[in-house]
This record gives sequence, structure tokens and C-alpha cells, in this order.
Amino acid sequence: MYSAVRTYDYEYPESEMDERESLYFDTISLADSEAAAAHRKSMSQSRNTIYHSAVDLAENEGRNSLRLGAAEHAALAWQPGYRQSTALEHLRETGGGGDHTDAAITAQILALQNGRGHLPTGIGVGGGPGRNAAGGADAGCGDDEVSRRLLRNSSTISNKDKKLPITYSQWKSRTYRRFDDGNRSVDFVLAYNGEVQLEEHRRKREIFEANLRREGLQLEHNKVQRVHFIKIHAPAEVLYRYAEILKIKVPLKPIPGQEQIFAESAHEFKSCFTRMCRSLFSSVQLNTALFPEREGRIHLEFSRNYLDLYDKEHPNFFDASTRYSIINFILQRQHFVEGEETADNLGVEKLVQDGVYSCAYTLHDKDDRDRLLKEWANVSKWKNLQPLDQIKDYFGAKVALYFAWLGFYTQMLIPISVLGILCFFYGFLTWSNDPISRDICDDNGTIMCPQCDRSCDYWRLNETCTSSKFNYLIDNNMTVVFALAMSIWAVAYLEFWKRYSAGLVHRWGLTGFNHHVEHPRPQYLAKISRSKKLSGKSELQDENGKRPILDPDVPFWSIKFLPNFTSYSIMILFICISVIAIAGIIIYRMAQRASHSILGSENSMTFKVMILPMTAGIIDLIVISMLDLVYSSLAVKLTNYEYCRTQTEYDESLTIKNYVFQFVNYYSSLFYIAFLKGKFVGYPAKYNRVLGFRQEECNPGGCLMELCMQLVIIMAGKQAVNAIVEMLIPYLMRTFKELSYRHGWHKNNKDQRLVPYNQFTEDYNLLPAENNSLYAEYLEMVVQFGFITLFSLAFPLAPLLALLNNVIEVRLDAIKMLRFVRRPVGMRARDIGVWHSIMTVVTRIAVASSAMIIAFSTNLIPKIVYAASMGDPELNNYLNFTLAVFNTKDFQVEPLLGGSQFVNETQCRYTEFRNPPWHEQPYKRPMIYWKILTGRLAFIVIYQNIINMLQGILRWAVPDVSGRLLKRITRENFLLREHIIDYEKQHAMQQAQMTVNGLRQRTTDTQAPGYDDATTFV
Repeated sequence: MYSAVRTYDYEYPESEMDERESLYFDTISLADSEAAAAHRKSMSQSRNTIYHSAVDLAENEGRNSLRLGAAEHAALAWQPGYRQSTALEHLRETGGGGDHTDAAITAQILALQNGRGHLPTGIGVGGGPGRNAAGGADAGCGDDEVSRRLLRNSSTISNKDKKLPITYSQWKSRTYRRFDDGNRSVDFVLAYNGEVQLEEHRRKREIFEANLRREGLQLEHNKVQRVHFIKIHAPAEVLYRYAEILKIKVPLKPIPGQEQIFAESAHEFKSCFTRMCRSLFSSVQLNTALFPEREGRIHLEFSRNYLDLYDKEHPNFFDASTRYSIINFILQRQHFVEGEETADNLGVEKLVQDGVYSCAYTLHDKDDRDRLLKEWANVSKWKNLQPLDQIKDYFGAKVALYFAWLGFYTQMLIPISVLGILCFFYGFLTWSNDPISRDICDDNGTIMCPQCDRSCDYWRLNETCTSSKFNYLIDNNMTVVFALAMSIWAVAYLEFWKRYSAGLVHRWGLTGFNHHVEHPRPQYLAKISRSKKLSGKSELQDENGKRPILDPDVPFWSIKFLPNFTSYSIMILFICISVIAIAGIIIYRMAQRASHSILGSENSMTFKVMILPMTAGIIDLIVISMLDLVYSSLAVKLTNYEYCRTQTEYDESLTIKNYVFQFVNYYSSLFYIAFLKGKFVGYPAKYNRVLGFRQEECNPGGCLMELCMQLVIIMAGKQAVNAIVEMLIPYLMRTFKELSYRHGWHKNNKDQRLVPYNQFTEDYNLLPAENNSLYAEYLEMVVQFGFITLFSLAFPLAPLLALLNNVIEVRLDAIKMLRFVRRPVGMRARDIGVWHSIMTVVTRIAVASSAMIIAFSTNLIPKIVYAASMGDPELNNYLNFTLAVFNTKDFQVEPLLGGSQFVNETQCRYTEFRNPPWHEQPYKRPMIYWKILTGRLAFIVIYQNIINMLQGILRWAVPDVSGRLLKRITRENFLLREHIIDYEKQHAMQQAQMTVNGLRQRTTDTQAPGYDDATTFV
């Protein structure tokens, strides 16, 4: 411990102290003393403080006769005019000669006596060099003189009696996230409200903490403020024991022969192309001074039998994330009820839920966090690579794999974004060569039929000139090329990610890790203990009469089926609600005339092409966000209802339910526009109706353009909403929590304030880190991946929007995890889990989606059929070919034209392939329609087979693990086996040698003179 050594006293009113200084003085005052207020006042009069080892002071206590009793000082402190003597006065009273060490110690002890009656049990802290008028310059000079003498004497005395004074900043660096002894680190923290003194809670805490101590953990209480903290430290013995139980791999000391393996691998990796790329992109490389490249090591599952083989000095040997995961494993499996040790009353999560503890969390590391904030969680470093090794050490492999995947996904978006830009530029460059838009803009006589029953008027085709040109940007000859490239890119991205992640996982010592080594969740064991059907299996007793915690086999049909069926039934119910909501929006679009008075003339092209689709898209986004918010919280409760044995099973079940709902919620409106809208409208004489409303037609710009607008609104809107939810809301919540605890807003009592003065009080104000904290981040990116693979055909710039978002998203996620969220418990992982399977399924769906969009929503197939049938490769009469003729006398519902200029029109045109009214089969499907339909279906089949074949070839050509890495793993395993065999041989030889030496010693003793052995008389 470190104690405060005052060097001078002066009048300093307590009211002028800030909260941190006040808290520091509280930590060294006697809360249970009668004269606590006087002690606090006397201590508040000293602002310049030097910290010294209290142990050294205690050792030298016998040499000093100036020590007064606590009661005597308390009485003096209450007398008016009482003034404490300064350290400088006592130093001068000794004549300035003699042993300076004794003088310094005397000054320190007297200063402690003036402040309190005995050596402190806490930590003392002083303020800044403030003075008042009464202090004068003499006091300041005296303080400087004593400080110089203390520092000088500490460097001149012998090492045996050397006293090392330290400043406040030095003290803070030693105790900021350590125990009061300044040596043991704080690995975990439990917090609870010290003002709530429920006997039941107190008893549970005592039992729980006693069980933690029984496991070997070291605990220390901090009860300075109203929130009490329990600091937890795991010594090496505990880490060794549980690392062996959890089968954690740690690096070995260098093995003879491993340098050759690493050198060959490095030589193969550093090819000419790689070296050239590194030189070209040197500006994006990491700062090797802050993040040095680590040398390779071979990893082995920890075993105390091979303790001498491990490299205990390696950064990955029980790094912070590993220590935290071990302690969390212990905390999750300790009971808090004595005599009833069942699975229903164990684990710190249950205590937090019951309010016994307010929270349990690990601590951020100031130095590592500052370095990561400066070099990684910084938007200005957007182009730099990520320090994945340091992220893994800080957050654990699961979080590190998320950031590695997000960075890899962002980099893979670059080539497809460039291709999308080129396709878009191709549309601009060939804008004037499009025969369809050119004919539309040049047409003056084509009158189109009304788009609703009564209140809509006829309109001219050339009014859609601008929208037809914009439609050409996304519906041109490059559309098929972009769709083909997107399908190949999606598979290449997934295959190369598996290959890249395999190298990362091996580097982190997680090769071979699988989820079978995971232990059951405490919540799962609690559900089993409460189940009447499983009570017979779980109530078995061992030979000592105790009932152990068992992990019985849970049958599916009799136990698991009903919870799973209920959970997924509710999921389907919400999917139906989402579909109904989308159908309601479609009905709104059918009954669009209700917005006439708000949005202007419904007959204007602005309304038809822009306003109506945009308002419908915004309403769709609002409904999607609301359903997302409701279902996300419900999905957690549904998953808790199931029997998920391990945390991995729990996460996968939650992920699948959520993503299936999100798939329908976010994509259903886009699928409707792409595949249904305008496909079954009918014709003016016989419209197909829903609830009395005509089905929606594609707006004059075409369904593909409306799909583009809807995609941009939902995709960009979702990214904006996620940015607000992820960054702004956590920032506001953290700020409000800090201010409320600092200023006591939730109560008027000043004692309710929580002043952050070390790491665990600062982290208390942060947002909690949930076990599935990465779910929202993964979901956001996988939904985005669905947008660009399923529908980017309608907007080639969608990958560019995703790229720009993700470049910032990586840094924003890092900032959120470092600044706003408590440090999560490190978890092991070998991949990104079920998310990879989800993206694989989305990739397969995207192939069919692209084929159907090209076939039914673009003009590709009709153009090909027209050119082949009509012999017009220039498509000069293609526009007239796509428009059918209708006689206005055949209207099913006569339009109310009023003062329209088209009152006397006898014919109008509509977009369909039907016979004219003078045909012998008026308004029936002509043969050309069936040719086009056959061509569309044939294109879907051919396109899907070609893409599936190319994707299969790519999957075969890119193995999940590179041949170089497989060869390295094989050689490392062989070298490791040989090394262990040699170690076992040497160990056996040493044991045999010890046995032989013991026998020789025994023989020598028996041959010694005077040795009596009973066997000599047999």
C-alpha cells in the first residue's frame, strides 16, 4: 500500500475541492471514527502530496518517538486554533543533520499522525499545487525544500533502507486497475448497491464470494462510494487448472526445427507479386513500432504435465481475453445458496438478474485501449489495415474474427464496386444510342391509357422521356455482364474468406477447436433441473450422498419439440404479420389517390415516377424498422425458452430465427416489385382487381427503376438508422449515465454521486456487453450482403454504397466497443459460425433472383425475340412493338375526364403483348407473347446452370485451407509429437535416475557401520 506524506499545511476550504479530490481524501479517512470529519478537514488542508510505501513506515515505527495516539490527535483536531506542525519544522528541529532518512520518515509519520490516528488501509491522494493568501510563499518554499530533500536522500541512502517516494501520477498508474497492493491486476469486477442492505442478498453474496475464494480466486472489496465493488484476481494456479479443463491452446517454447518450417512458409508467402503489392500499398500498412509482427509459434493444449514446454513470456500465453474467459467460466458455475446446490441457483448471471449484483464485467486496459483508439478506432485511419493480433488479445478470437471478416468483406467490395461504376458510366456514355428512350422522347402522338379507373386522365408517352433515360442506366447491355460478375464474386468472396480465416485461426492457436469442447450453459442446466420429466435423471446422487450437476441426454420429441415448435411458430406468425404489413403498403399504393391533396396532382409525371414510390418506400422503411425492433426482443425470449445446450447452439438458434424474419421483413417489398408488380395487371377492358382496386402497374419509368428507388431508400435508410442506433444512442446513454451518477440527478442526495477515479468506476458507466453483442453487427452486414447480391442488378452502384458505409462502419464499431461498451469476455471461435452458411444460401438464392429479374423486369429477352422475329437488329420499331392498342369504347369503368383535352380520344396504348381490337381475337395473347415467355424461361434455366457450374468450379479450385497451410500444419504436428516424445523420454530417464540414486543412497546407508536391519536376523 501507499500512504500520503504531507509536506505542508495551509487553510484550504473543503467546499473548494472537486469531487475526485474529495473522493481521494475519503479513501484514507476513518469512516468509523468519531473524528472522521476532523481528519477529513485536516487532510483537505494538504494539497501537495508525496506517496510512500506504508510498509516501510511500519518497519521504521520503532525508531520514531513522535507518534501520538489516535484519541489525543482527535481531541487536538477539534480544538479551535489547533495547527498541525509541518514536516519542514520537524526536519529543522533536528538541526538538519544526522540521518536524513530518519528525518524524512519522521516528517512522513508526523504528517500521517496529523491526518489520522494510524496507518491508512486505503489510498491517499492529494490535489494540485493550490494556495491561498494565508499559505504564503514560505510554505511553498518549505514544501519544495522537503520534496528536494526527500528525493535527494532517497538516492543517497543504502539499498537496505532506501525509501522510494512516488508522485500521484505514478501511484495512479500502479493502482488504476490493480489491487491496493499495486501488484495484483484486477481481472474481473462485481458491483452492487451498498445502500441496499437486504439480508438475503448479503447472504447470497457471502456464499458466492466464499465459493470464489475456495476456487482460488483472490477478492478485494472497495466500499468508498455508494456503489461497492469487488475486485477479482486469478493467480497462476487457477489459470493453469482451468486452462487444462477448457483445453486452451497456448504457445510453446521454440522447438528445434520449427524455424525451418516458418522460414519455408514465409518464403512461399513472400512472392514477387506479394512484395510488389506491399510496396505499392505501404501507406496502408500497420505501424510496426506500435504493432510489431509476431514470430510464429507452435501451440499445444495446456497441460500441467508439460508446464516446462510452454513459453510463459509470449504475449499469447494467458493473455487478457483468456484470463477473463477463465474467470467468467468460474463465475458462471458457482452456487450462491448453501445446502441447495442445484443448477437453478448458480452463476453470476442469475445474481445479476435477481439484483444481488448490479453488474459483472471485465476492465478495459488504458494503455492498450489508447493505442487501439489512436491507430485503429479512428476514422482518419480508414485506409489502414487492422491490428488483428492485438484485437484478438484485447477482445478475444470471436470479436477479432468479426473485424477480420468485416475488413475482408470491405476489401472484396472494391472490385465489384469498380465494375458497378463502369456499368453505370457505360449507361451514361451510350445514353443517346438507346433506341427506346430516343423513340419515346421523339414521339408526339402516342396517347397512353389512364392508370386508374376514374380520376386519372390520358397522358402522352413523351412525358416519360427523362425516366426512360434513367431507366437505361440500369437496363442496358452491361446488365447481364454485371449480374454474371456479381454471382461469381459472391462465391469467390465466401471461398477466399474461408481460406483467409483458416490462416488467422491457425496463427491464433485455434486450429482443431470445435464446439464439442464447450461446456453446457448454466441456464440450460437450470432448465433441466426444473423439468419434471428430467427430474429423475438430474436428482441422482453420488457415493458421498451429494447431488452433482449432471448433463443428461434430453430427448427431442418429448422435451425439445414443443419449445422449438412454439418458438418457430411464433416466428412464422411474425413473418405473416410482416407480409400483411407489406400487403397493406401495396393496398396503399393501389389506393394512392388518397394522397392527392397532399402530394399534388396525381396525373403529373413527378407524382407517378418519384413521389408515390418514394413515399411508399419511406413508409415501408418505417414499418420494417418497427417490426424489427419488436421481433428482435421477442426472439431472445423465444430462444431462452428452447433447450440450447451450449452458447454456440444458443447463438445459432437466435441467429436463424432472427435472420429468417429479417429476410422476409427487408426483402419482401423488393421481391414484390421485382417479380409481381405489373405482371398480372390485365388490360383496360378487364383489369385484375384486389379488394376492388386495380393491381399496380409499373410506373412509366418501368418496374426496374422503381426497384432501384426502393432499394436505395431501404438500403441507405437502414444504414442511417443503424448508425444512429449504434453510435448516437450509446453515446447519449453513456453521457446521461455519467452525468446522473456524477451529479446525483436520480436522487437529490449528494452521496448518491458516483465519481469515476479508476478503471472499474469508469467502466461502470459504460453500456453492458452482452454475450450476443456481435449479433446486431453481423445481421446488419449480412442483410447488406443480401441487398447487393439479390438486387444490385437494379442499382449497380449498390456495392459502392456498401463499400463507403463499411469503410466507416469498421471504425465506428471499433469506437463503440472501446468507448461506449464494457470490455466483453473473450470467447474462442474458429469461424464466423452460422453466418457463413446463411450467406451461402443467400448466394444461391441470388442466382435465381438475378435470372428472374433479367428475364421478367428488363427488356433483354423481348429485344432478342423482336430482333430475331422481325429482322430489325437496330430496334427501330421496338417501342411500337411493345405497346398494344385499346379502343376507348371497351373500358370496363369509364374515366371521368371532365375538362380533359383527351375527351374525344378513340384509341389509347398500353404496355402489353395483346391483339388489337380489330383482330378476330381481340385483346388475346398473340404468338409473339408465348415466344417471349419461352425465351424468358429458357434464359432462367440456362443462366442458372451456367452460373452454378462456374460457382462449382470456383469452389473446387479454391480449397478451404491452402495447400501451404495444410503442409505447415502437418509438419508442425509431426514436430510437436516428436518433441513431446523426447520430453517424455527425458522425464522418464530423470525419474529412473532419481530412483537409482535413491536405491544407491539406501544401499550406502545399510552398509554403514552400526546400521541395524531386522532382515539380518532372518
